[in-house]
Order: sequence, then C-alpha cells, then structure tokens
Amino acid sequence: MRVTADYRSTGSALHVPLFLALKAEVLSFADRPAEALEAISEAEGIQGHWWSAELHRLRGVFLATLGAEETQVEASFRDACRIANEQKSVSLKKRAEVSYAEYHERASVSTSTFRTTKRKKIQKSA
Repeated sequence: MRVTADYRSTGSALHVPLFLALKAEVLSFADRPAEALEAISEAEGIQGHWWSAELHRLRGVFLATLGAEETQVEASFRDACRIANEQKSVSLKKRAEVSYAEYHERASVSTSTFRTTKRKKIQKSA
C-alpha cells in the first residue's frame, strides 16, 4: 500500500496499524480474507500502538471467515475484549463483543444445519 509506505518514510508509525486495519477490511470486502489476515499480522508487528483491540477483533473475524479452529477465533475475540477493557475503550469493547456474538450465532446455526442434514441422511438410509 503506497500510502502506508509513504507515511512510514516520514519516520512516523503511530497511525500505520490503523491504516493496515482499514486495508484489511477493504481486502475482506473484496473476498480476500487471507490477504486481510496478512495485513493484520503486519499491523500487530508494530510496537506501541493503540489500535490493538480492533486488530484482535479483525483477526477473529478473518480467522472465522477462513474456517480456522474455534479456539483461535475465540482467543482473538477474547483478547480484543480484554484489551479494550484495559484501555477503557467502550466503543472498541462493544465492537468486539458484537463480533464475538455474531460468530457464536453463525457457529450455532452451522452446527444446527449440520445436525439437521445429518439426521435427514440417517433417516433416508434407514
């Protein structure tokens, strides 16, 4: 991302994690979650940033989209909530909680659909 490179060339890194988070969201909207996750990893590698809770939330969203293990996804959302709470950032904590709840809702629907489909297959074969 040229803007990020130009910004970094000034010697400043304060807003780079924010820029990378925005880049990740755009990549996600373009159905490129693996690249979005790379942008988040790059942002997390920058020390001393204030956008950490949002980066963890986005990591959880992108991991869920990629079908990662539940423990990885949940750890990202829990970290996002914890960090936002430590930073006393009500808005970031709410965003993390809502994303976490949406993840659980989708997971329960997927499990329910899987069980229903499996039950129908068993009934047909019997």
